Amino acid sequence: MRALAVFLTLCCAAAHADVSVMGVMSNRALLSVDGGPPRMYAVGAALPDGSRLVAVNGNDAVIEQGGRRYTASLGQPAARVASPGAGKKLILAPDGLGHYLLTGEINGAQARMMIDTGASLVALPAADAERMGIEYRKGRRVFVNTANGQATAWRVRIDRLRIGDMELNQLDAVVHEHGLSIILLGNSFLNRFNMQRDGDQMTLERRH
Repeated sequence: MRALAVFLTLCCAAAHADVSVMGVMSNRALLSVDGGPPRMYAVGAALPDGSRLVAVNGNDAVIEQGGRRYTASLGQPAARVASPGAGKKLILAPDGLGHYLLTGEINGAQARMMIDTGASLVALPAADAERMGIEYRKGRRVFVNTANGQATAWRVRIDRLRIGDMELNQLDAVVHEHGLSIILLGNSFLNRFNMQRDGDQMTLERRH
């Protein structure tokens, strides 16, 4: 079992809980709830805050609270999806290298993503694009500047990007066949939000 921790704040109408995933095994996960001592929970078990562990998939623990499901992954930083009033927010904390990482879904397929304020568009590795059913070679061929010079990419559109219960549609993106190891959430994603920074914490509030 890897001694890695991930913090996922789960929000519902009445309350929220801080859940840290310390490790995963087959059909079980080692969890700390609201800073309490780690305990091993089997799939189907209730957590002290009233939520429930509903699945363990690889390094991911799926937790259900208030009828909503959230995925927490080993090695991911703190993240929560909040719904205050009519607005919605993403509240993120950096990992040890200062990166803001998210786990969500693109076109229904699980996606590990990183915020990149210097990128114009969402950028996907070709392998991820194919896994998500994006026929990127039918997109428009473009040239992009990378750390290794100019490279060929394909301009596409993402139908659905989902994080928690927040869904964005029709996002402009580019697909790279080389040199990209993680999905980057550039300004075509960030422009859908108002961004605030409070120390290391980043808050993205959905624009209306």
